[in-house]
Amino acid sequence: MPTNKRDYYAVLGLRKGADPAEIKKAYRKLARKYHPDSNKNNPQAEERFKEVTEAYDVLSDEKKRKLYDKYGFKAYNEGTGSWEEPMPDFGSFGGGRTGSGSYHFTGGSMDDILRDFGFGGFGSFGGGFGGQTGRGSGGFGSFNSGRSAPPRRDTSVKITVSFDDAVHGADRTLRFKDSSGREQSLNVHIPAGIETGKKIRLQGKGETGPDGRPGDLYLEVTVAAKEGWERKGNDVYTTVQIPFTTAALGGEAVVSTLYGDVRCRIRPGTQSGSRIRLQGKGVVSMKNASVKGDQYITVQIQVPRTLTPEAKKKLEELAPLL
Repeated sequence: MPTNKRDYYAVLGLRKGADPAEIKKAYRKLARKYHPDSNKNNPQAEERFKEVTEAYDVLSDEKKRKLYDKYGFKAYNEGTGSWEEPMPDFGSFGGGRTGSGSYHFTGGSMDDILRDFGFGGFGSFGGGFGGQTGRGSGGFGSFNSGRSAPPRRDTSVKITVSFDDAVHGADRTLRFKDSSGREQSLNVHIPAGIETGKKIRLQGKGETGPDGRPGDLYLEVTVAAKEGWERKGNDVYTTVQIPFTTAALGGEAVVSTLYGDVRCRIRPGTQSGSRIRLQGKGVVSMKNASVKGDQYITVQIQVPRTLTPEAKKKLEELAPLL
C-alpha cells in the first residue's frame, strides 16, 4: 500500500485515540455525504467514498487498528492483501549492512543474525559485547566495516488469471518460465478480489542466493477481460437489453450477476442509458471478505429491425397518441 495515502484518522476527521463509537459515527456521516447514490456522475465523491470506507475498514477492526497505530502503512502486505506485523529489519544496525534481506532474532543468541552478515557468532566480537571495539579487532568496530550481506534473490514472473478466478478466488496449478528459462509448476491460491497490478508473494520460492537462502517469488497478476463485463476497483459494470414496450410500460428484466441471475424491476418510462445499481453484487474486498462492491447495469432499449404489417399498422395507430 503506498505510503503517500492520507492518514486514516485524518480521513475520518478523528483524533488517534478515538473510541469505536466515534469511528462508526464519523464513518456513517461521511459515507452518507459521499455515497455514489447521492453524487451521480461525480468521480471525486466516489473516490472520497472509497477512501472513507477503506479507513473505516481498518480502524473498526481491532487487530488491523493496532497494527496501523504501531506501524502505519508498513503493516499492509500488498503480496497477501492483508494487515500483518512487518518483519524486523536490521538495516540500520551499525550502518554496515547493505544487503536487501530482512533478518530475525530467533532467541538464545544472535548467531543467526551475525552469520547473515558474514560473521561467526559472538566470538567474532572478541568474546562478546564486552570485547575490543577497534576496527578489524573483532568487536563492534568490525561490524561497521562496510561489509554487505549476501543478497537474497527475489524473483518475479507475470501471470494471467481469468476474470472469474480473480473475482471468486481459486486454487490453480500455474506453469511458467523462471529467469533462467526453466519450466516451473506451482500450486497457487488466487485470493478472491485480486486485480491487475497486485502481486502474490510465495515465500521461499525464489532463486537461491550465494548464502544458500532462497528468496521470494512474486507473481505479478494480470486479470483477463470478460466480454460484457468491466471492473473498476470492486465495482462491476454490465448492460441489459429490454424491449421498448417494457421500457414504456414497466416490468421486469433478468440480469446476470457474478453470483447468478436476478430479476430487476423496470420503471415505466425508463430511458435508454439509464443505470440500475445492485448493491453488494460487485467484487469482494481483499481486505474484508464481508465487503463487496456494487454492480451497475446500463439499460439498452431494443428496437425491432423489422415489423410485420400488422405490428406496423398498430404502431402507426399508436403514434399520434404518443
